[in-house]
Amino acid sequence: MLLAYQLLGEVLVILFELPVSGPVIGLLLLLATLIIRGRVGESLTTSSTHLLSHLSLMFIPAGVGLMTHYQLLTSEWLAISVALVVGTLLMLASCALIMQFLLKRFQAEAFDDQ
Repeated sequence: MLLAYQLLGEVLVILFELPVSGPVIGLLLLLATLIIRGRVGESLTTSSTHLLSHLSLMFIPAGVGLMTHYQLLTSEWLAISVALVVGTLLMLASCALIMQFLLKRFQAEAFDDQ
């Protein structure tokens, strides 16, 4: 199921020339499917648990990339640092706003149910 959604994402990226990677589109489609179904199947639970248990292995390519492009990183350190700080701040702010929205929504629903 995971590979099917990744393939579908790759096909959609190629067909519509999207500026996003295929796996990201595939994950969004999988998320939409899971939201519509309202549950996660046993096979997906098993495979995702197995993948998450080996998540640390996914950082090896990033580490190799850092070592390979060390000279580029040293020449562009300021731009990279600014992008990391601004991106982190935007992510924190958006997560805080979403959490605030969801808390208000669920509190209102809980109040309506009483």
